[in-house]
Amino acid sequence: MLEALFADSGPDVAHRGWPRTPVGPDSWRAIGEALREGKLDLLGLWGDIGAVQCVLYEPATRQIMSASLDARAGKVPSLAPFHPPASRLERSASDLFGIEFTGLPDPRPWLDHGRWPVQHPLAESPRPGAALPPYRFLEAEGPSLHQIAVGPVHAGIIEPGHFRFTASGETIVRLEERLGYTHKGIDRLLCGKSIEEAARLAARVSGDSTVAYSLVFARAVEAALEFDPPPRALWLRAVMAELERIANHLGDVGAVCNDAAFSMMHAECGILREQTLRACATAFGHRLMMDCVVPGGVAVDLEPAGVAAILSLTASLRGQFPELVELYENTASLQDRTVGTGVVSSALAAQFAAPGYVGRASGRSFDARICVPYPPYDAAPLEIAVRSEGDVDARVWVRIQEIQHSIGWLERSLATLPAGPVRSGIRAVPATSVEGAALVEGFRGDVLGYARLGAGRRIERCHLRDPSWLLWPLLEAAIEGNIVADFPLCNKSFNCSYSGHDL
Repeated sequence: MLEALFADSGPDVAHRGWPRTPVGPDSWRAIGEALREGKLDLLGLWGDIGAVQCVLYEPATRQIMSASLDARAGKVPSLAPFHPPASRLERSASDLFGIEFTGLPDPRPWLDHGRWPVQHPLAESPRPGAALPPYRFLEAEGPSLHQIAVGPVHAGIIEPGHFRFTASGETIVRLEERLGYTHKGIDRLLCGKSIEEAARLAARVSGDSTVAYSLVFARAVEAALEFDPPPRALWLRAVMAELERIANHLGDVGAVCNDAAFSMMHAECGILREQTLRACATAFGHRLMMDCVVPGGVAVDLEPAGVAAILSLTASLRGQFPELVELYENTASLQDRTVGTGVVSSALAAQFAAPGYVGRASGRSFDARICVPYPPYDAAPLEIAVRSEGDVDARVWVRIQEIQHSIGWLERSLATLPAGPVRSGIRAVPATSVEGAALVEGFRGDVLGYARLGAGRRIERCHLRDPSWLLWPLLEAAIEGNIVADFPLCNKSFNCSYSGHDL
């Protein structure tokens, strides 16, 4: 399908990781048709100077390919009329680059709240900032409807986001999100940075996924420069990624139960999460393993004491976690809140290429570690945890199974870690611009990275796509028909990142 779609397009460019093909407006619309028919998945879409890029995945063949469309005229056809998941991605590209997507059904600004010092900050010629008219939320009509506004400021330390509920009594008939409050200008900050400086920024896009972001950035840069890290480094990267997955899944399972007023599970999962973070600190010198994955390898080796700490953790989890799973499964009041709540249909999960536990809980059998494997998962694969119910309970069970799979993977891998160096200096200096891309599986789902390097190996353009871009719209769909009191439960079962989404 992908080869046929691009058969009459321009020649592939020097894009590594997977091919990138320049296409014209007709081929761009053909991509839209293929997306509408479900033949392709849209993994990402972003702007560039004079161009728009998208990344496509073909489930039938498990192939990935990028397409780029010339946007120097300032206008390009929108994919959103064919494929609604493209809408927010296009709105974001319009805010940042000033590109007009003709036919875009919803042209409202997305990231730009009218508070930036300039408009279209990534365009060749940004315009002075200007106040924008009040954001118009979508309307809902019907008898006895009322609106509930939540945020952007939330209780506790949660990041800001606005939720506008329309309800009939206690039943939610529409939820609309307003995000962008944590926009940090990451895409702009990355431009002009050295590889080392950019790696530190990438690690801080979303702090709970620092390993995943560091890994996808490193792999994109290494693809662009055609560089292979040492084998031991590849395995240590995956050890860190699985520890990050376990820690976050433990926190989420406990938090979901806490939002159903079952605080005991929250406390017990919190203890296990703390044990996991302490093992990470012992093994790699940092509880979140921040800045441990770097282009060229890893910044710290795993010593025998670190191996012992991780194996002690997995032994503890094997002894204690099954008891919590049994408690979750056999607590009727808890099951009453999670089973059948916040359902995402398999059709919607497929349409939005729903990443991670949200997609896999709704029957989408995709995991980047298995479907588009990268080292060392190509040599040591895991089992995909898939459910079909699509509710809060299914999303909890996918996390439970992934914790169990990661425990087993860590124990097997630590027994056979290759010896050798953990980092090699990247010496390649490109004469012209080179670009690369990568896809890795973070705890929320697949994280996409694109990097273009120019003279002096400085970053010319880098785009990092969080799985939350494809999950936030599904939360709006999942909550419809549920009661207002179930929103915290549904929201935590998704656990989307504000910071990762807002760039």
